[in-house]
Amino acid sequence: MTRVRFDTTDVDVGENESVLDALLRAGADVPYSCRSGVCQSCCLRAVEGRAPSAAQLGLPPTLAALGHFLACVAHPQDDLVCARPGALAGAVDATIRDRESLAADVVRIRLTPNAPFDVKPGQYVNLVRPDGLVRSYSVANLADDDGFVELHVRVLEHGAMSRWIATSASPGTAVTLRGPAGSCVYVPGSPDEPLLLAGSGTGLAPLLGIARDALRHGHRGPIHLMHGGRTAAALYGGDELERLRRSHDNVVVTRCVLDGPGHGDVVEGALDRVIAARLPDLTGWRVYLCGHPDLVRTLQQDTFLAGASLDAIHADAFLTRADAPAAPS
Repeated sequence: MTRVRFDTTDVDVGENESVLDALLRAGADVPYSCRSGVCQSCCLRAVEGRAPSAAQLGLPPTLAALGHFLACVAHPQDDLVCARPGALAGAVDATIRDRESLAADVVRIRLTPNAPFDVKPGQYVNLVRPDGLVRSYSVANLADDDGFVELHVRVLEHGAMSRWIATSASPGTAVTLRGPAGSCVYVPGSPDEPLLLAGSGTGLAPLLGIARDALRHGHRGPIHLMHGGRTAAALYGGDELERLRRSHDNVVVTRCVLDGPGHGDVVEGALDRVIAARLPDLTGWRVYLCGHPDLVRTLQQDTFLAGASLDAIHADAFLTRADAPAAPS
């Protein structure tokens, strides 16, 4: 059994227990969200002892070299003294610039960082509320050009962060941005390569960011952006997608709904089936998938079987607290 110290908390870590679970059991105030090593909200730094290498997967090499690790998937072999990552994790203060409702359950916020913040379209950031609550959201815009960071937030019925953003946060509210993280980004160099950008819900945010970045870099190949929802009410951003399509001949937009008939530019059918019907051969394509974890897993398999190579499939699964694994009882 190993022992972990964090702030004023000392706790033994059980055989099948993560560092995060042990600290939470002991009442420590540790930020976290997904509990699965995806969002990186629970990143800590090993001040003494060796950080578990398996808990450093996905972190930038510089942070891993400095002893940073993800507490939710950390099962240490050595005793650890941990600290908060602080500025080393890329934390900057920011203010909310504006807030706008995009759909019944989707809100867009734009934030102005108070210091340089290098984030690529399609990556995600950890948004930290003044009381320390943390949630992860993907970047939908060209932040370096625009001077602000645009996030799309799905408002959940019992979502502590999302409901605060939708009802209480206002222009001028101070927050903190940590990160960025994620590799679901456009990489220049193959301007004629066809791109498939597919996702559900607020998975549209990073897809928009990736499409905008590709076009900014002069991408010439076809860009198929496909957005799905259970019902028409789950779709949003139609005007923005239409402007993107009209201004670029190589952009093809498809929106689809699982339940209910299609209308206008919205077609009826599950997103995976619509993709299979319209793009049966994805050999040589680059693929970006964002949205609900179940959908992302399905599309990863389907697009691979349709010919896309594994190293050309980039995925970002959106985990809500309801989707995340429960803490051990």
